[in-house]
Amino acid sequence: MQIFPRQLNLLPLALAVGATLGGVAVIGGFWYYFSPKNLQVGYAPEQPVPYSHRLHAGELGMDCRYCHANVERSGEAMIPPTQTCMGCHAVVHPESALLEPVRDSWESGESVRWVRAHMLPDHAYFDHSVHLSAGVGCASCHGRVDQMEVVSIQEPISMQWCLECHRDPSEHLRPTDQITNMEWEADDEWRQNGLQEAIASVNPPTHCSGCHR
Repeated sequence: MQIFPRQLNLLPLALAVGATLGGVAVIGGFWYYFSPKNLQVGYAPEQPVPYSHRLHAGELGMDCRYCHANVERSGEAMIPPTQTCMGCHAVVHPESALLEPVRDSWESGESVRWVRAHMLPDHAYFDHSVHLSAGVGCASCHGRVDQMEVVSIQEPISMQWCLECHRDPSEHLRPTDQITNMEWEADDEWRQNGLQEAIASVNPPTHCSGCHR
């Protein structure tokens, strides 16, 4: 006499299929929701001083290089020292309560503890000066900073995102004298003449040692 129904023989197969589909769903969920696009983009750390890029870079038209002075000569963009801030704020809003951490830094000699937004892992190599000298504008990676009250990450700084640009950098190249111009847009003259010359002058690496040294 048969105790269990014949259909029960399909149970191991059903469990195997269910476990496979469940595993795929879990891996897919982690792959998507825990990607840099979801974990990094939109991150806007709170700073000790509410610095407005919309005001300084946008309304006042300050060039990025006034504060990030080494960006064309160094791998790091450089956070401006207190001396740079006080070059203006010794006379502009010198009593503002919002600027008290800057004044304290000026008097004590200790740096303002700015919170870094863009952080690459130690195993990834990136050089700002190389990209700017090739004609990659600030807005390509950082977005329209001149329109941001609080700077946030605009692009997923992932290996895939970097490789997409290295394989076809044409969309991100511009005249080198326009790298900090947030409003610059490619016109027909640039697409027909300057762009081809710019593409010919760069050779972005796509091999591992280009970014992992």
